[in-house]
Amino acid sequence: MLQAVFMMGSLGLVIGVVLAAASKVFYVYVDPLVEAVDDALPGANCGGCGLPGCAANAEAIVAGTAAPNSCVAGSDELADQIAQILGVSVEAKEPDIAKSGCTYSVDDAETKYLYSGINDCRAADLLFSGMKICNIGCLGLGSCVKACLFGALKIGENGLPVVDELLCTGCGSCEKACPKGIINLSSVTRRIIKEYTLNNCTTPCQRACPAGINIKDYIAHIADGNYTEAIQVIKERNPFPAIIGRICPRPCEDECRRKYIDEPVAINFLKRFAADHEKENQRIIPFKAPATNRKIAVIGGGIEGLSTAFFSARLGHSPVVYEASPFLGGLLRTAIAKNRLPSEILDWDIAGIIETGVIVETNKCLSKDITIPSLFKNGFQSVFLATGGWDSRLAKNEADKPNNAVSGIILLIDLLRSSKIKCGENVVISDSGKLSLDAVKACKQQGAKNITVIFREPEKSCSLNTDEISLITKEGASIIFGTGIIRILGKDDNITSIKCMDLTTDTTCNDINADTVIFSSGRIPELIFSLQKTDESKSSETKIETAPVLWEAIYPAKKPVDNEKPGFFAKNDTLSDFNAAIKAIAAGRRAAASIHQIMYGISIKHPDNVITQNCVIQNVYELENVNPTQRQIMPLSTFSEIDEGAEIEKGFTEDMAKKEADRCLKCGLVCYQQS
Repeated sequence: MLQAVFMMGSLGLVIGVVLAAASKVFYVYVDPLVEAVDDALPGANCGGCGLPGCAANAEAIVAGTAAPNSCVAGSDELADQIAQILGVSVEAKEPDIAKSGCTYSVDDAETKYLYSGINDCRAADLLFSGMKICNIGCLGLGSCVKACLFGALKIGENGLPVVDELLCTGCGSCEKACPKGIINLSSVTRRIIKEYTLNNCTTPCQRACPAGINIKDYIAHIADGNYTEAIQVIKERNPFPAIIGRICPRPCEDECRRKYIDEPVAINFLKRFAADHEKENQRIIPFKAPATNRKIAVIGGGIEGLSTAFFSARLGHSPVVYEASPFLGGLLRTAIAKNRLPSEILDWDIAGIIETGVIVETNKCLSKDITIPSLFKNGFQSVFLATGGWDSRLAKNEADKPNNAVSGIILLIDLLRSSKIKCGENVVISDSGKLSLDAVKACKQQGAKNITVIFREPEKSCSLNTDEISLITKEGASIIFGTGIIRILGKDDNITSIKCMDLTTDTTCNDINADTVIFSSGRIPELIFSLQKTDESKSSETKIETAPVLWEAIYPAKKPVDNEKPGFFAKNDTLSDFNAAIKAIAAGRRAAASIHQIMYGISIKHPDNVITQNCVIQNVYELENVNPTQRQIMPLSTFSEIDEGAEIEKGFTEDMAKKEADRCLKCGLVCYQQS
């Protein structure tokens, strides 16, 4: 009996030890924050957040990959409760709506393969990429409809998915189910930040437009007489429709597929028609995201600066434009003949930008009336520099007036021409080419003690020969090859150092002490200023009114074609003012997107498969079954009318615009409307 008791006791002891050890081995730690958020969520497990249940959503919220207000079944009070648990504040959530990006259904497009018995898009995609000749087109089998948890999707009469915006919660289930990426979540913010990729159905004209305007859509609206909708589409990517409708060089028309039959569609004249219709009737304010109460300062009231402010306002922020002169518009106001661009047209489009919520302060010069530190101390979270270049100064008869917008940032041409330019003791000269020796000597004459000359090119491909390099080093300057400046750091009104990257290895170099940076371009680079993230800045005891302002400045996102070229003034970057206003508009949108992403800690790099001019894309170079139709000719004013102040081009009548819009082939990637 005693033996049995002893054996049972020993067995129990062993089991207890094993269980204790197992509890340590298999113990699952539950983050108390995750547990608290999970308890607050309603437990509906509806999937409306796009995640498999409330527990997964709680983990995502705590990890920062989902917002405190991501639960579609919860109320505003729930979002506030979760925010209090996390110790953060909640900004208004912008609704996401699923949107189809395909043009033609399977029935309308030519088929490549037919699969009997298959009723799922993903299965069809695995077999030679599906039915259509277009390799990214909609397969039409409705996997997105089956995946929708809220009955917000159906296949329409045209064979493409149709979204009920009232039922759509933006959960993304349809987006995940579509193997072709045809249906995606859409919102104002997503559309502004978006760069088109190889997975998107884009038309040749849209790919050629620097701003990426959805040309096919706005022409379709004009053809249907929906001029308000046409302007909404244009203003998605272009805040100056009346201006661009008059002065654009029209690269889109060079790529219009109608040129294979007769003549390109008069795309830009149709834009002007829609803009003129708006001006004669009622202002159309484009869609905006909810207010974020984040203040952004934009320095420069030219096309790029105003475009940056426009897109920032549409992203929900509060932009203020500071312009040194009494007038907005930059080169458009000073360098274009009035019979091509009347002042009233320029003022009309600028007024439309202001009506989106942009505040403008003219006669305010950076470094004189305002400074970078003063703006940060007044509550601005970001400052964008778009002061224009040498071209702007020439147009204003200010070629000999140096640009001193940011203390310590100097143009090489000003250093060599003006006696008013003074450099500090620690100077960095960027990509000065054959003028490097002159620049080094000029800096030495002003008392510079440490001079570093930086070249993006390796030494073997540099523009300087061995003798020229030797002369520079004999002057006491050091030379660094194959390196690009990626960041400027400063304290209050002064530069303190720069960060560089070895362009051969893509590694960050040690900081270089600098109080002066000299650029050989014709413009001060567009810079996004933000506060440095330091331990002091995180302390609630530090008062920004009295503490030193530590800032950093980086370059906004580049043109997609230069996606892989880091640093200031890489090859193909704009070295002086933009050679077309539409390109400045595109740069303004990219700047606004970059500012937004930096404020929210998001990388500003473009997608790896972003469309560029060098990409190989499905296209057609021959059209079948398309009847020739005559292009509408723009009516012109007489010489006497022009002498009296009339515009050279009168604009399309409504009948002409309808006839011209009907010439559009409603293209997709490789599809188009046949007669």
